[in-house]
Parts: sequence; C-alpha cells; structure tokens
Amino acid sequence: VWPWHFSSLEDSPWRDINIRKAANLAVDREGIVQLLGGYGVPATGHVVKGDVWYGTPSFALKRDVEAARKLMAESGFSPDNPVTVKMAISASGSGQMLPLQMNEYIQQNLAEVGIKVEFDVVEWQALLDIWRAGAKSPQAKGAQGINVSYTTQDPYSAFTRFMRTDLHAPNGVNYGFYSDPEMDELLKQAQLEFDAAKRDEVLAKVHTKEVDEALFLWVVHDVAPRALSPKVKGFKPARNWFQSLSTTFISD
Repeated sequence: VWPWHFSSLEDSPWRDINIRKAANLAVDREGIVQLLGGYGVPATGHVVKGDVWYGTPSFALKRDVEAARKLMAESGFSPDNPVTVKMAISASGSGQMLPLQMNEYIQQNLAEVGIKVEFDVVEWQALLDIWRAGAKSPQAKGAQGINVSYTTQDPYSAFTRFMRTDLHAPNGVNYGFYSDPEMDELLKQAQLEFDAAKRDEVLAKVHTKEVDEALFLWVVHDVAPRALSPKVKGFKPARNWFQSLSTTFISD
C-alpha cells in the first residue's frame, strides 16, 4: 500500500481526525491510477477489500470534496484559510512508483479542501533514515508525516510496527508516535493468538479501528506489474513484492 504516515506529535495538524478524514476524502485515487497508466488499485484502507483482515470500517475512502470541506470547516479551515502541513517524501525509490508526480497530484487535491502541503524532498535512503529516526528526530526537520510504501504480507509488517506504543521510533518504525491503549491491546491479542482464524478476527478489528480513525492517508495499492519472456516457464506469481523462483526455469 502507498500511504502518507501521519505524525501524532503536539505540533501536527494530523492529530485532528477531521483533517485526517478530509485528506482521505479529498484525494482523487482514480486519477492517481490513471497517472500510473492503470498500474494501481484505489485504496479503501491499509489492506484491500476482501482480505480477511479488512473488517467492517464505516468510514469510506472516496473522493468527496464537499464532505471534506465540511470537515475542514468544523476545524476552522478552508481553501481561503488553509492549515499547513509538511511531508517528507522521496524523488524515487523502492516501491514508490512515481512519488513526485503522485505527491504533487495529492498536493493539488488537498489544496482544494484547505490543506496546504509543503514537501521536504530527499533521496530514498535518506527518507528511510528519517522514517527510522521518527518525527521527533532532527532529521525529520519538523515533517508532520512521511510517504513510504508499506508491505502488508504479515501482521507485524502490516500493522504492529506502525501502531504499537513500545515501537515508537527509534525502537521501531512507529514514525509518528501514535499511541492508543485499545490498539495496543488488540495488537497484543493478535500477537499471542495462535489460532489463525481467531487471529484474523482480531486483525480485522485492528483494521476497522485504523480506517475509522483515518490513521493514515491511503492512496493506492501497487499491482507490481511483471514482464516475462515466453521462454520463462513455471513462474507462479504471488500477491507480494517477494517472489519464489524455485519452480521457474528457462525453456529453449
């Protein structure tokens, strides 16, 4: 998934759920997919609909500019009186697709509802260093969010590392110092549950809470397009960035 990861520090406008929800309602995800030449899926959460972890969120991620402006107005902001946020982004990088073009597109979308976005554009490895150091670090230069694409292949990678209190940076990559006792308890339950079906039920609650509280700005899911020579046989694609080549061979 390709998201914006928000800071929860005192100086961050993203602490306001109205602003978080407004941002999610402002983004034209279909337009982003078109920008990507069709190689993307509009996000409706951290994982895709139909995933066993999706749950039943009531907040729908869709393009609704009027609803977004209404939420911004409730918090005292408008296109004529915008709130300013600073985001750390990369010019390119692993899994980032077209970060400059995508972020500039989102910047225009958010301006329509009263969110003025400033970017700190850095090299990919430097962005990862900021991510690991966290929003409180000098490297962040006051950035109130960061754009790093995330894998969702397992519970820890998808959820735990971003939202558990004891994984605040630099102990983990809870970049924004998010902390919620209810979320901590759900993530603990998921970690200690060895029945796969019961664990999935807990993770569905995690995702439902995450989306309903708009804890990230979710944009698209990468579809990881691949091109194969007709000579390549036996390749079995997984819905994952990581692939097994154990069954793959070349045919003359």
